[in-house]
Order: sequence, then structure tokens, then C-alpha cells
Amino acid sequence: MKLTRSTIITGVAVLVLLAAIPSAIREALESGRIYLFSREFLADIPARLTGPGRLRFILQPTVAIILGIRWGLADARAGRPPYLMGLLFHPLHRREYVRTGLSTVRDLVAFGIILDVVAQFLIFQQVHPGAALVVGPVLIATPYGLARGLTNRVAQLVGRGTSP
Repeated sequence: MKLTRSTIITGVAVLVLLAAIPSAIREALESGRIYLFSREFLADIPARLTGPGRLRFILQPTVAIILGIRWGLADARAGRPPYLMGLLFHPLHRREYVRTGLSTVRDLVAFGIILDVVAQFLIFQQVHPGAALVVGPVLIATPYGLARGLTNRVAQLVGRGTSP
């Protein structure tokens, strides 16, 4: 395997999560609950939005939207269906969409996970790996998928309107 920047970033994210698992297991055994599925997780969301690292809730989705627009335009130029439609209903495009989607947002998702772990530690003085696996990727995948699909749809509609 070639050692690239993406590989290093992904490796750091995996190592950070692996390092947090023992304390998460200990907490689950002691409390009898899993943080991600608890009321505490929902109660902690406002602290995530106002505590250290809150800028990531703006930057990560913005970068994901920019990348989604870029790939949505490429999809429209190639005549491919909108991203989410292609993933769900077009098996011929599914493999390519999964590959390009993952390669495009891989670094962002890894950074999202790392930033969430750091923010959790700074805000709560503990790390919940399950929450980091949910919060980081949701900040990236949702805006990326929507932006890519909507950009493709709009570009196709605009293209049809200007055709002879």
C-alpha cells in the first residue's frame, strides 16, 4: 500500500478511535448504557455546537458542498443520473458513484472524526468513539450527497433549456 496523505489521515482517525474504545467499553459496562443511544448524547449536542471546535459545523459542510457541486457538474457533463438516484436505482453507476464519493470525502470524513474526538475531549474530558463515527461523517456525507445530486439535476435542466 502506498503511503499517501490520505492514508496517513485515515490511519490517524482509525488509531484515535481504537484508542478510545477501551474507555467507552468500560463506561458502557459501568453505566449499563451506550452513549450514542442515550439521552446524554442528545443533551450534549448543544455543548458540541457552542464549545471548542464549533467552527467545524460550518467548515466541514461547506467544503463538502463545494466538492459535491464539483462532482455534480462532472456527473451532468458525463450524462450520469443525479448522485443519490444513481446510488439507489442505477446499478451500472453505483460502483463508480461509491468509489468517487468515498475518494472525494475520505479525508474530510477522517478529519471530521479526528476533530470530533478532540472536541469531545476538550468539552467533556472523555471520548465516545461511536458519537465521533456518527457526527463527523454526517457533517460531510449529507451535504455532499445533496449538493452533488442537486447540482447535477440543475445542470441538466439548464443544459436542456439552452439546447436547440
